[in-house]
Amino acid sequence: MRLIQRYLFRQLLSQTVMATAALTGVAVLTASLSALDLLVSDRQSPIIFGEITLLATPQIVAMILPLAVCIAGLVGLNRLHTEQEIVICFAGGMSRWRVAAPAIRLAALVAIAHLVINLWIQPACFREMRRVLEAVQTDIATTMIRPGEFTHPSPGLTVFAQSMDDTGDIKNLFIDKANAHGGSTTYMAARARIAKRDGAPVMVLHNGSIQQFSKQGDLQVVTFVENVQDLRPFLAIEGPVIYHPSDRYLHELFFPDLRRAWEQANFKKLLAEGNQRLATPIYDLAFMALALAAVLGGAFSRMGYGARIGAAAAAGVAVRVFGFVAGALSEGAVWANALQYATPLVCFLLCMMVVVRQHPARGPRRAPLRPPSASPVGSPA
Repeated sequence: MRLIQRYLFRQLLSQTVMATAALTGVAVLTASLSALDLLVSDRQSPIIFGEITLLATPQIVAMILPLAVCIAGLVGLNRLHTEQEIVICFAGGMSRWRVAAPAIRLAALVAIAHLVINLWIQPACFREMRRVLEAVQTDIATTMIRPGEFTHPSPGLTVFAQSMDDTGDIKNLFIDKANAHGGSTTYMAARARIAKRDGAPVMVLHNGSIQQFSKQGDLQVVTFVENVQDLRPFLAIEGPVIYHPSDRYLHELFFPDLRRAWEQANFKKLLAEGNQRLATPIYDLAFMALALAAVLGGAFSRMGYGARIGAAAAAGVAVRVFGFVAGALSEGAVWANALQYATPLVCFLLCMMVVVRQHPARGPRRAPLRPPSASPVGSPA
């Protein structure tokens, strides 16, 4: 890369980094508001809140990268052009392609980073997030017991505890669980503690009773000194985890285990997600080409390029919306996956055709040259 091209590359790189950081900060702040429920309702620590927010960041970065590239290209190229730096490049003999090459190289590097996020970082982070959320859900001491309050951890389940100390010792516990035949079973204990046996969450009850109405309407009361209850039926803890399409790696999207019922029912969704992971990095190239077309795709103007930049922004929005429509269509029709690739590729090719074509310089019109008229014979020259 020549010296001037390295300069152009650095200018666009700084704009891209700033745009990505700014947009990511706003998006992460917005997304973190939905995770505040972990602090308020589930009484989790700020560490868990920060971990959930951090694990959601790669997907947010992947979503905003095309927009950040477009903004950086429009702002950076417009500044370089209005400050006559690109004009100097043209005056020095550089072609339009050589001026545009640093921007395309930068977009290609961003596209590679985008692809790495889509294929490896995002699935890994989402799987870790699912593990953290499952740990929060199975943290029985914080989701099931709230001293002095009636809680409903699951439908048909009511729990009340007078107090719970820092060691996990629960005083005066009351549990009411609805039965399938319309009745309910009530557990009362003077003291209880949550533990794990054979990897399953259990509650050890001490000095209490179990009250249940029979089908005939008779009340049955059983007292106990110690009773161990498996908490999985109470909290409806699910069995094997089924990963969502966003949690899966590329080979799991294109080659799912069709022996499972969920994979069979959602095969088209998995295929659409896999093609979307591969197609979205192309938008980085397409949107940088759109910025190049807006600034370099026309004749030089001392009045600025506001109209062309506005048209490029509208075109970018239209292209991205059509990409979302193509992604939605591909979940129901396999052939529509081709549209996910065609949309950014067509945008890129059309914009580059606008960039590399030559635009004649505008100047004052000159009167056409007339050939000198023949002098008559004998007239003075």
